Amino acid sequence: MAAKNNENLITLNSPITDVKGIGPKKAENIYRLGIKTLGDSLDLYPRSYEDLRNVKEIFDIQNEEKCLVRGVVTRTSFGKGFGRKRTLHVTVEDKTGRMDVIFFMAGFMKFDQGEVYNFYGRCKVEGGRTTMFHPTHSKYEGEEGGILPVYPLTRGVTQKDLRKLTKEALNHVDEIEETLPLDVVAESKLCSNVYAISNIHFPEDDEKYMAARYRLVYEELFDLKAALAISKSKGRDEKFGHSFDGNYALDFVNNLSYKLTSAQTRVLNDVLVDMKKDVPMNRLIQGDVGSGKTIIAEAAIVQAIGNGYQAAFMAPTEILAFQHYETLKKDFDKLGINVDIITGSMPAKDRRVSLEKLASGETQVAIGTHALISESVEYKKLGLVITDEQHRFGVSQRRSLTSKGENPDVIVMTATPIPRTLAAVLYADLDISIIDEMPPGRIPIITKEFNSKTRKDAYDLAISQVEEGRQVYIVAPLIEESDSIEGESAEELYEKFCKKYKNVKAALLHGQMTQSEKDDVMKRFYSGEISVLISTVVIEVGINVPNATVMLIENQERFGLAQLHQLRGRVGRGKFQSYCLIVTGDDSELARQRAKIMCSSSDGFVIAEKDLEMRGPGEIFGYRQHGLPQLKFADPIKHVKIADEAGRAVLNMLSKDPDLTSQKNSAFAKKLRAKYLELENITL
Repeated sequence: MAAKNNENLITLNSPITDVKGIGPKKAENIYRLGIKTLGDSLDLYPRSYEDLRNVKEIFDIQNEEKCLVRGVVTRTSFGKGFGRKRTLHVTVEDKTGRMDVIFFMAGFMKFDQGEVYNFYGRCKVEGGRTTMFHPTHSKYEGEEGGILPVYPLTRGVTQKDLRKLTKEALNHVDEIEETLPLDVVAESKLCSNVYAISNIHFPEDDEKYMAARYRLVYEELFDLKAALAISKSKGRDEKFGHSFDGNYALDFVNNLSYKLTSAQTRVLNDVLVDMKKDVPMNRLIQGDVGSGKTIIAEAAIVQAIGNGYQAAFMAPTEILAFQHYETLKKDFDKLGINVDIITGSMPAKDRRVSLEKLASGETQVAIGTHALISESVEYKKLGLVITDEQHRFGVSQRRSLTSKGENPDVIVMTATPIPRTLAAVLYADLDISIIDEMPPGRIPIITKEFNSKTRKDAYDLAISQVEEGRQVYIVAPLIEESDSIEGESAEELYEKFCKKYKNVKAALLHGQMTQSEKDDVMKRFYSGEISVLISTVVIEVGINVPNATVMLIENQERFGLAQLHQLRGRVGRGKFQSYCLIVTGDDSELARQRAKIMCSSSDGFVIAEKDLEMRGPGEIFGYRQHGLPQLKFADPIKHVKIADEAGRAVLNMLSKDPDLTSQKNSAFAKKLRAKYLELENITL
């Protein structure tokens, strides 16, 4: 944003304390919203709007009508319950009548009696009584007419404060430079950024709001597509990789005691084609738990070692690293391949020996946690890097591991089913291979739904499995009891379980425990010392316990479908029939739909697509784990046509100016560099 030269004038770069009426104390509160300069206020977008063009009088409200009501709060009272779980009843009156407003889980909410508020929501009119349920609301600040923005607030800041600040900023909106290439704006029939910013904050009418929103959706997707396209092209074109020739991997696979599935064969071919190229491989392998990703990783390792290189295999937890170590060591010992493990908890002497063997090249395959990227770890000739459950690692961690070698090939693996449509956006900088077929002979997991009335039946089934010598997971949505969230807590369940089943060896596991405490519990469960593990979703990415046959999930409505499927994948790994028992805590239609999907499908990708439809992309997978900022307006699924159009425009732009060095693209290049600092290869 270009500041004006006249220092006596307020500009978008001016501190908010330069605005009349915002003193130091008020400013301190506003700073918590990320607003320090006047221009920052334009980046805090409205979460909703109040359409004051049509205030409905209470007497005229129709049943099921969604409308805006302005009235005086004459009474407030709390219903049954404790703390934040209480229901709040508010009586509102205007000159035509009275309305009841009900807020759920609202023990923290307060209204000033005698003050005028705006309420916007759906109304029920029955027996002459009008009720509005859990509406959006704000204190009436005397505004007349128009469409007003409703911003997220913090303590000590009102809508009036933010509206005033934003209006002052909009007086200087012409200072903002157009950052999209002008030919893209023209060809895609977009409004200018000045128009978009003005009408996303204070839209004059519905048409101008839609034009503004379309521009902002398009711009986010255009920026994202451009960043990923540049990252991908620079990662391939500017790096010289290793060409891994020979048939080492195929010989390894042909000597297995079983045949690969057709899906595994297809994915292995993708990997080997990449490995024979002289540019670095950067491939994601997706596949459900048990689909056979590890054997593909092993074949790739054999190919790299056959060409004289080392391989590194990074797992998110020590216990998972040890499991991979045991698997690979058993498979590779007979081939004469030296495998070692490096973790943060190793005794200093053992660690020193392992590091020396790795640096000398004696160790050909290093398996470990983030300890593999420690400064003290050196490789003689690292040619292949594999990360398991890659979304558990940040971009910088993966980059640190690849920097240990000279442009090594990279495979990232995940059992988290990510919808193809979303993966195309999140992983646009990777080539994607999907193992969408399970090996023959696996016994399908039986999934059953229970509710509060039949919950005991779920526990009876679980205990019957323990009595047969099997093991059980019980998962709760919370660590401890919460006033604000309905649901069972792991601590409560553990206490109740131990009281009721005194002869069953149980243990508690949750994310607030130290890593060593978690590892100790998991090792005891893995060894069979513990029969029942009561946990939070910390075991979503866990270990392979073939003897575990029951996954009992409390309050399934508190989890995403993809997450439920991941939890289900913790069982069904042995020769025994396994069960996933989902207990529904509420009787909503949505909860019933989710249970029906889980009970009827075992395909992780089908479930992930349904999850995406029901919850949206932001909750499915954190963009920030990829170095990508959150999308504020765009939805990669809902706006797939806009994404495709933006993608074509990006390719057209980069075909003419691949490094964005032309004058017409300079503003866009500057913005992209600032916006995607953490994304690998964005070096404009």
